[in-house]
Amino acid sequence: MEITVIGATGGTGRQVVAQALAAGHRVTAVVRDPAKLPSFSRASVPAGGAAGAGELTVVTADVMKVDDLRPAVRGRDAVITTLGPGGFSPEPVVTPALEALVSAMWAENVSRVLLVSNSGMHPKGDPVVLRAVVKPLLQRLLRHHYADAMRAEELLTSTGLEWTIARPPRLTNGPHRGTYRTDPDGNVRWGNTISRADLADFLLRAAPDQATIHRSISLGY
Repeated sequence: MEITVIGATGGTGRQVVAQALAAGHRVTAVVRDPAKLPSFSRASVPAGGAAGAGELTVVTADVMKVDDLRPAVRGRDAVITTLGPGGFSPEPVVTPALEALVSAMWAENVSRVLLVSNSGMHPKGDPVVLRAVVKPLLQRLLRHHYADAMRAEELLTSTGLEWTIARPPRLTNGPHRGTYRTDPDGNVRWGNTISRADLADFLLRAAPDQATIHRSISLGY
């Protein structure tokens, strides 16, 4: 596949780029500062896997600008956006970047897009203690982040693009196992963590999978 990764210098974005290259895909990494992108000469692969001969193109762009993004998505099979909120600022990051991305994709006739969101703002499927105690606290603490993420989800689902929303729980820097649970109908019960490496694994598996189109899918161990 030819894949564009938005947010390629973040923890999850780096994993997506590394694993996509290992699988032999052609990857366009969209970054604001190329110096923050590590070398991918030895990409991570699952146990028993084999490194491929992927091709990496780095594009320096402002993700809030449609004209910057259009060349980065042109002719691609899928776009994966792993952008998250910027620190504890109340200013939205994900939604305005997604607005620019959607406009760029429509302009370039590219339809497949995968968005990383979160499971924290969604209670369905959670045990009572999480739903009634833990998540209300998180929702107050992260109210600006969750508002941004919720608006981004609502925006994406209204676009008519071939979207998939990935809703991970707390992300860790754990290893790439290649095994985890998913649930398209609610949060993974007691699936409170997942590694960034396995989130990346899911995104790359889902990108060509027609069954994940127009689905919001939660993940966890």
